[in-house]
Amino acid sequence: MNRYAIIKNGVVVNVIEYDTAPNNPPPGFDAGHIAVKNDNCSPGWVYSNGQFTDPNPPRPIKKFSYKEKRAAAYPSIGDQLDALFHAGVFPAEMAAKLQAVKDKYPKT
Repeated sequence: MNRYAIIKNGVVVNVIEYDTAPNNPPPGFDAGHIAVKNDNCSPGWVYSNGQFTDPNPPRPIKKFSYKEKRAAAYPSIGDQLDALFHAGVFPAEMAAKLQAVKDKYPKT
């Protein structure tokens, strides 16, 4: 059996298998429909100048660099700084400034 795209107004409306090449219009379809042998297209594809085109081709998958992957995986800068504050690694003056902000805006 051969696979045929049934086309009307430049758009594939159906795909059917026939033992032999159908007439145009193919059996069961009205005037304006044509049958074109094709093994790959699907309904909704466009047919123009003897070529089938998928109107919704797959989008390429973005490959992220290691920098982008790391940036997305790291804790936020705020969380990193807060961890350093709680670990006591800031100079006393900076720790006092941060503590003043924490005191002014406590967790609720």
